[in-house]
Amino acid sequence: MFKRIPLFLVLLGACFGVPAFADDNGPKGQLKTTIDAILSILTKQDIDSTTRRETITELITERFDFKKMSQQTLATNWKKTTAEQKGKFVGLFAQLLQESYMGRIEAYTDERVEFVNERIKKKRAKVNTLIVTSSVEIPINYKLTKNGEKWLVYDVVIEEVSLIRNYRNSYRNIVKKEGIDGLLVKMEEKLDEIRQVAEAS
Repeated sequence: MFKRIPLFLVLLGACFGVPAFADDNGPKGQLKTTIDAILSILTKQDIDSTTRRETITELITERFDFKKMSQQTLATNWKKTTAEQKGKFVGLFAQLLQESYMGRIEAYTDERVEFVNERIKKKRAKVNTLIVTSSVEIPINYKLTKNGEKWLVYDVVIEEVSLIRNYRNSYRNIVKKEGIDGLLVKMEEKLDEIRQVAEAS
């Protein structure tokens, strides 16, 4: 299901349709800053693809809490991992998300995203949006947490299916059979596979 939606929209779509009176320092405003920067990079014709990808990756990394996403993905297994395993998992998980969908980010066209509502409760926020194409409307909900002065995405819910829960269910079975180290090996293999496909295309 997730594959048919560009990560650019999946992860950052809430920035479109934000009214002019939105708080620039709130979750909507900060997401809009990121999306505007990515849009600027995507429309520039005078930079090579490598520089474009590196810049977009940096922007995404600054807006997403990959450590929290990793903790929630591993759930109870997080406490069973060593510091070294934790660090390796966070790095691999971030790379997998970015590499898996980078092509879709670059293929972004003109899908329209409508802002529905935003809810903030202390240091947590939820932003609801609709991605509107010529044939379908797709509800996308974003969960964010406040870290200092920054609002960071830690989960994305697409058509009532959580991105984190989706990975958690898949990874839980692997850990049960092969342990954390087995999961890390499979993640490395998947990352290599994605990169080989990208290089061949």
